[in-house]
Amino acid sequence: MIESKIKLTVRDVNDFPKPGIVFKDITPILKDPALCLEIIKAMAAELKGMDIDVVAGIESRGFLFGPQLAELLNVPFVPIRKAGKLPYTTVQQTYELEYGTATIEMHEDALLSGQKVLIHDDLLATGGTVVAASKLVMQLGAEVAGYSFIIALEFLNGRLRLAPYSDKIYSLASY
Repeated sequence: MIESKIKLTVRDVNDFPKPGIVFKDITPILKDPALCLEIIKAMAAELKGMDIDVVAGIESRGFLFGPQLAELLNVPFVPIRKAGKLPYTTVQQTYELEYGTATIEMHEDALLSGQKVLIHDDLLATGGTVVAASKLVMQLGAEVAGYSFIIALEFLNGRLRLAPYSDKIYSLASY
């Protein structure tokens, strides 16, 4: 039921961010508070019983539902941001893009050694950014407990790239 609601609401944007790409735009979901609440509750229900100490959300769309998910799970939320956006001392991870490299970071004191971290983002595509986020979590001595996404683009095989870090990969809608 939640998957069909998400699919009916998400907007396809052709040729964004470059020709040939069909971008799955979740911003129409944000105009529906009841659907937003339903999404958060469905995610929390999916993760119930999982050993999670922290939710880490990836900039920027991982910030839209990540804090509320952390609240429902009664755990802290930690942001993973693009380089240069956090005010305190950070650890960084650089990763490859189709057209170059990008760097993400988190505060060096964001996680404690041994904490179990759920990494959250709006969408799983190729998994490059999420793998980099996983490496950041591990760099701070924490463990990747699993992943949560609103949407997974299965044809891009991102799950295969995440499997070495955790086999607990949850999404509410798949394409």
